[in-house]
Amino acid sequence: MPEFDLDNFKTTWQEQPAQPKYDSSDIESMLNKSSRNYVKYILWISIVEFIIIFGANLYYTFCGEETNGLVNMLKKFGIQDSVAFENTLTQLYLVLKIVSLALTAVFVILFYQNYRKINIEANLKKLILQIIRFKKTVQLFILTNILLVILFTLVLGIFIFSFLSSEDIQLNNPTFVSFLIAISVLMLVSVGLIWVYYRIVYGFILKRLGKNLRQLQNIEEGN
Repeated sequence: MPEFDLDNFKTTWQEQPAQPKYDSSDIESMLNKSSRNYVKYILWISIVEFIIIFGANLYYTFCGEETNGLVNMLKKFGIQDSVAFENTLTQLYLVLKIVSLALTAVFVILFYQNYRKINIEANLKKLILQIIRFKKTVQLFILTNILLVILFTLVLGIFIFSFLSSEDIQLNNPTFVSFLIAISVLMLVSVGLIWVYYRIVYGFILKRLGKNLRQLQNIEEGN
């Protein structure tokens, strides 16, 4: 075994290149670039979502039979005028598609506008305010999608209940109770899936963006 030489070890250690030192302006620059990248990622994701929703709407409009399963199930309650029921149900789905697509498009535009403002902002204090606004916009986007699912489910339930009443169909049928339970469970599952999706996809980026924001605020307070 070679003999350990303390003097040689000290000399070797002292000859190691010094670690780079960053001042607050360098750190601020890196945080700015990182924050802008996170905002850009969310913008890209929202654009992809818009394309997917648009493509899905086109598919179900021209190729899909999304209302058939629900119509066939409700025929068990004794619906006579299934054509009128199916037409109204199709219109409801069409409204949902248009509203969903329009909301996504609006938020894509808002994300893009926020990205442009953050990307060209040089003043640290204004940059912090822009990031805070962007985070609030993303949170509003998530909340809007969840509320849209809840609202559509409630409207669908009210429509079905009203249509069955107009057909003088007894609503104490155990099958109808099971249907209401199924609708409620479907709504809860849909909301849960949306929340988990946004928690994973957007939550990770927002967490990193929030960390950058706190560091930028510390730099601003230290100036």
